[in-house]
Amino acid sequence: MSRVRQYQSNWQTAAAYNQEGNGCLSFYLLPPLSVLFFGVMIALIVLNIPIQRISSQTSNSSVASRIAPLFTPEVQYWRISILRWSRISNLDPNLVATVMQIESCGDEFARSSAGAVGLFQVMPFHFVPTDNPFDPDTNALRGLMYLQHMFASANHNVSWSLAAYNGGQSLIGSNEWMWPAETIRYVYWGSGIYADATQMRSSSQRLTEWLAVSGASLCQQAHQQLGLP
Repeated sequence: MSRVRQYQSNWQTAAAYNQEGNGCLSFYLLPPLSVLFFGVMIALIVLNIPIQRISSQTSNSSVASRIAPLFTPEVQYWRISILRWSRISNLDPNLVATVMQIESCGDEFARSSAGAVGLFQVMPFHFVPTDNPFDPDTNALRGLMYLQHMFASANHNVSWSLAAYNGGQSLIGSNEWMWPAETIRYVYWGSGIYADATQMRSSSQRLTEWLAVSGASLCQQAHQQLGLP
């Protein structure tokens, strides 16, 4: 369930976001640097969360113009829209597809128990009264502008960007072992799927794991909703 913190009136006006905090612990709470260093290393090994720093501007135009074949058919259904949304939001289309994969698996009418809705699971209070939250373009507008802002705030650190999209901006720069369990899982799935997608792979072990643990039912629902054969 994503916590989209701020909406924009259109794709070109991306000003003034509410800040949830600077993501930094008070100095007196920090352990000695040596302990912190080894703690981070242990956390990354245990959680297997790669800290990725990938520019939203890929140098390979052929990669930027398509999404990896590893995504499920329900996400592939939105391929043309994903490419368009990624150009408008200045995000890698594979990152956009990754977020859609683990948020809704392409079900534009998806709802979470917390009230998040649509392809990118945006909370209702972030829409203006005239919005249709289930309209794909509107839902993408609200979700991806926030993701783009998180991506820039995290200095293109993909793991922190995914953590912030799921759990809030204050997680940027924070220690992974302090994240909520949901966010740890979210980043584990998302970072692994995205890493495989940037290699344009036809399959992803991390995506297979996600499907086995929680994603299969979500994708089955999307499959039926989209009327796929």
